Amino acid sequence: MKKILLPIAALLCACSSAPTAPASTAASEAAATDSIAAAPAEEPASEVDAASGATSVPNEPTFNGILVLPPQSRATVTLTMGGSIRSTTLLPGAYVKQGTVLATLENPEFIALQQSYLDSHAQYEFLRTEFLRQQTLAREEASSQKHFQQSKAEYLSMRSRMDAAAAQLALLGVDTTRLLAGGIIPYLDIKAPISGYAADVKMNIGRHFDVGEPLCEIVNKSDMMLRLTAYEKDLANLRAGDRVEFRVNGIEGETFHGVITMVGQQVNNENRSIDVYVRIEGQNPQFRPGMYAMARIARK
Repeated sequence: MKKILLPIAALLCACSSAPTAPASTAASEAAATDSIAAAPAEEPASEVDAASGATSVPNEPTFNGILVLPPQSRATVTLTMGGSIRSTTLLPGAYVKQGTVLATLENPEFIALQQSYLDSHAQYEFLRTEFLRQQTLAREEASSQKHFQQSKAEYLSMRSRMDAAAAQLALLGVDTTRLLAGGIIPYLDIKAPISGYAADVKMNIGRHFDVGEPLCEIVNKSDMMLRLTAYEKDLANLRAGDRVEFRVNGIEGETFHGVITMVGQQVNNENRSIDVYVRIEGQNPQFRPGMYAMARIARK
């Protein structure tokens, strides 16, 4: 009888202890759920804008650009009369003021043009005096109309020749008043058309240049602009008057500002791009035409 009761007691003990395992499992799952619920929600990662370093909204558009000069700030020095360089001391990067002599040019045709003007001027004075005399005689009927008309034709023809020579000399920068007072100038002075820095200098002593061939360029950096490259999808976010923040390659740690002045009206057929021009606020002496920049629209 005792042998039968012992197995029954062991079975009852096993049955009473078995349900404890699921209870402990449920408790651990509930604790894990509470810990997950208690953990703070992870915030979406913010992005740092490449132009200003400030935190920005993800997918905010940025634009690549290049520093450029407006047309009135770049001058190409060319010749309206060919010739050979007699003297020059101009070096690339040198600053010159408007009217500074960049080089002197020698050409026999320049001397001949001055002689033509001086001869025409002398003949003009004589023919003008004769024309006025014939005009007075014709009015008093002391001379025939034929002589008066001939005198008038010669006078007007010579005045036309003199004016044409004066106009050619004016294109070369020669003052005819100085020419009349001082005589023929042997060499032609090549002067800077604007103030700025010399670039792409091609002159040296003895080199011959033809008409229209560039000698050098003068660039004025006082009013540089930023030209951005945008695309069709960006047009809705670009308006004249929008403020722009940008950084320039080679100038680390400094953010510059500007205002959009013009959005291009023509799309490039090759890459579907549009030019956007920005007026820079506060020029930097380190700016150079052609420097790359990255910009973004400064939203309020």
